[in-house]
Amino acid sequence: MALSSPGIGSGLDVNGLVSQLMALERRPLAALDKREAEYQAKLSAYGTLKGALSSFQATLKNLSSAAAFAARKATIAKTDVATVSASNSAVPGNYTLDVTALAKAHAVRSSGTFSSTSATIGTGTITIAFGTFSGGTFTVNGDRPAQTIAIGTGDGTLSGIRDAINNANAGVNASIVNDGSGYRLVIASKFEGTKNSLKITVSDDDGTHTDMSGLSQLAYDPAAAEGSGKNLKESIPAQDATLSVNGVSITSASNVLTDVIEGVTLTLTGTTGGTPTTVTVAKDISTVKTSIEAFVKGYNDLVKTVKSLSAYNAETKQASILTGDATLRGVETRLRDALNTALRYAGGGLTTLSEVGIAFQKDGTLALDGAKLQKAFDDSTKDVSTLFASVGKPTDSLIKFISATTTAEAGAYEVNITTLASQGKAVGAVTLGGTTTITTGSNDTLTVVIDGVTATVTLAAGGYTPAQMAAEIQAKINGASAISAAGAGVTVTQSGGVLTITSNRYGSTSSATVSGGTAQATLFGTTTDTAGVDVAGSLGGVTGTGIGQRLTAVGIRVDVEGSTTGTRGTLNFAQGFAVQLDKLIDKMLAADDILAARTGGIDDEIAQIGKRREELNRRLEIIEKRFRTQFSALDSMIASMTRTSNFLQQQIANLPKSNK
Repeated sequence: MALSSPGIGSGLDVNGLVSQLMALERRPLAALDKREAEYQAKLSAYGTLKGALSSFQATLKNLSSAAAFAARKATIAKTDVATVSASNSAVPGNYTLDVTALAKAHAVRSSGTFSSTSATIGTGTITIAFGTFSGGTFTVNGDRPAQTIAIGTGDGTLSGIRDAINNANAGVNASIVNDGSGYRLVIASKFEGTKNSLKITVSDDDGTHTDMSGLSQLAYDPAAAEGSGKNLKESIPAQDATLSVNGVSITSASNVLTDVIEGVTLTLTGTTGGTPTTVTVAKDISTVKTSIEAFVKGYNDLVKTVKSLSAYNAETKQASILTGDATLRGVETRLRDALNTALRYAGGGLTTLSEVGIAFQKDGTLALDGAKLQKAFDDSTKDVSTLFASVGKPTDSLIKFISATTTAEAGAYEVNITTLASQGKAVGAVTLGGTTTITTGSNDTLTVVIDGVTATVTLAAGGYTPAQMAAEIQAKINGASAISAAGAGVTVTQSGGVLTITSNRYGSTSSATVSGGTAQATLFGTTTDTAGVDVAGSLGGVTGTGIGQRLTAVGIRVDVEGSTTGTRGTLNFAQGFAVQLDKLIDKMLAADDILAARTGGIDDEIAQIGKRREELNRRLEIIEKRFRTQFSALDSMIASMTRTSNFLQQQIANLPKSNK
């Protein structure tokens, strides 16, 4: 029968003997642990490499778009004359600006005074229109629809009318001013310029609309007699801004000018007093220079990481975890090759980074020559953006490169346009005479469908020339909430008395028609409608997809303007170094490239080690069990022999002693 505690019966250290034997048996486990630790270290090293690649890739984002290189800044010598700003489309240069007058908004006031702000005036409706007075004729501003404001019983006081006008958001500001003799109502246009002069018509509930009684006191028609429709007094005459740029005279209805100098917004604040000032537009390269510096630093940080992972210390004869690693060398080689390969089709007069002062050093890092970079930016014949970003250079100025996908390939693409984009339009079948009369409730409504959106508008009563009628219809359609909410709009023109409504959009979604209303027969009759069409054509012989004026093919998007079909020149497209490196790093970090394959292989090895460890542990359990069984048997046998020996010794000791 075996002893319950190994070694007690025999005196053998069974547990110690088994432990020592098992320690020898477990040596393969230690070897597996060492190999796994090495693999884990390599995984960590590859993780560090991936992190360094991602950090470098982040520095490329700000250089991948041509817009980053197109930034402009504008300054003005006399800062009290105007504030200036520039968009990317502004052309660098100096512009002489001479401002002789600022635009002013029209303002009118009540002729008489009122005893208090709660004084009763009257009820009815007030219609506020914007336009130009010339020779007693008022021509409505087609871009600003008239608005009618109801003045109910609760609004008929001086302050109530002020609040009703302001709440209507009708393009004017109403205020009450105490001039010392009493209170006056002041109505001022929110828009400067003579084309935004005010005309105020009143429908007075007392039945008389132009006298100096009731709500009619607020009527203002400069063509009428004072007290008979011209009942408000002019406080500030509408005035246009007058100025000149480089000697070219300009008149503007607004003090904010966005199209006088291409890409520059001028906000006039004062006059030059006869001494012109200078507006300077220049490239704003401060941000992009910072991005280029970050690009160089990012690459150098990546190089340092690669070196630390692959270094060999000759003094200590200690290798780094990835010393001599083929995958690491492959990553480094691919990056250097990408930076050293000259660009084709760039079209900006530059093909290598060294031309802008970025060059490799002996230690494999990059160095930036700031003076050489600045010189490249200052050279009007060079376009630095083509070295870094995706840039398309059309030979036709009316072909506008918009953007490209990452799949687009560098090359020279012939542009061929088979169909130009067009706008939907409705042409009237009625020829208007010298004056067309619109009568309230008789022929004053039009129902139109613009780009699929239906709206019914009400025209103001009165007599209109064909041009005035076109302006009135345009203002009312563009002012319709359904139209503006849909982002739609129209231009209404007349030729020989025939009206045409043209959608402001291009393409197959562009349409216009007059579908009803009491004024349809008078103004249009049955219109001839033409739907818009999308642009059609090809890039490099590949047929593209057109939406409006935008044509997309081979991953490149362009806007097609102008009026010519057929061959429209060539688009030279290139992807600069930032774009190429971004794509390369994306590929290297992808699930099917060398880094993923290498780390995947290591993961497989670690998994195999885990399986071998499990198998070895199972075998060790069996071995230990066998050792303990064997030593238990030995223990029992020795214990039995020991008992026999002790018994024999006792028996011998008890034998009779012989004295003979």
